[in-house]
Amino acid sequence: MWLELKQPAERIVALAPSIVENIYSAGAGDKLIAAIGSDYPEAARELPEIGNYQIINYEALLVLKPDLIIAWSSGTGSRKIEKLRELGFTVFVTETKSLHDIASSVRTFGEIAGTSNIANRTADDWTRRLQNLVRDSKGKNQVSVLYQVWHKPLQTLNGDHLISDVIEACGGRNAYEDAVVLAPQISVESVLDRDPEVIIASGLGETRPQSLDDWKRYPELTAVKNNNLYHVPPDIIQRHTMRVLHGMQLVCDQLDQARDKNTRESGPAR
Repeated sequence: MWLELKQPAERIVALAPSIVENIYSAGAGDKLIAAIGSDYPEAARELPEIGNYQIINYEALLVLKPDLIIAWSSGTGSRKIEKLRELGFTVFVTETKSLHDIASSVRTFGEIAGTSNIANRTADDWTRRLQNLVRDSKGKNQVSVLYQVWHKPLQTLNGDHLISDVIEACGGRNAYEDAVVLAPQISVESVLDRDPEVIIASGLGETRPQSLDDWKRYPELTAVKNNNLYHVPPDIIQRHTMRVLHGMQLVCDQLDQARDKNTRESGPAR
């Protein structure tokens, strides 16, 4: 959905951490007056919180009088968005589903906030870095990957998620790209059946999750046999922001390590 403003937005509320980050990337961080989940960059931690994923503080919003609220379609939800519009707020709804959507989102925020010069330069630079990563992985042997969002219940992501884009761009294949729902719960038995060559777990933060080593109970798994059990911090891989390139670089490096191990396992060509 496009939005026409008479003038650039000066008082913006962002309803998701990824939106906050992308607004800062667009050079418009100083126009944010409140947010949900504002923890990056460091300056964003000072923003007033006006709710969470379940509840929005509508009364606080009425006091703040933003001239624009930017909502996350699948995260904010249609009911909350409709309520905001009923209260008279101007709402712009965004949804990033692919790597290229991230650069487009930053450009859009720059246009909305009147900071297009900064936003476009940032997006151009980011796109060049993305293209370089993709180019470096082109033609490499494909590696099957299980991306583990959580361990209890065991959960992954299908081919419609941004992370599947990342895996593919690094020369990998999402072992559950064919799953029907975006974030399916899966069984250990199905993982044994699909036998991924690499398992990447996100966990809760910077620290490698201990649950990743639970897979060592299944030595028949190729990922376990070759010790291809890896971790990428969720904030640099699961958020649809420019930091995803940091996570992508890690994934690409991990898949390269897996390829080297596969080559050693198979031995020299005869």
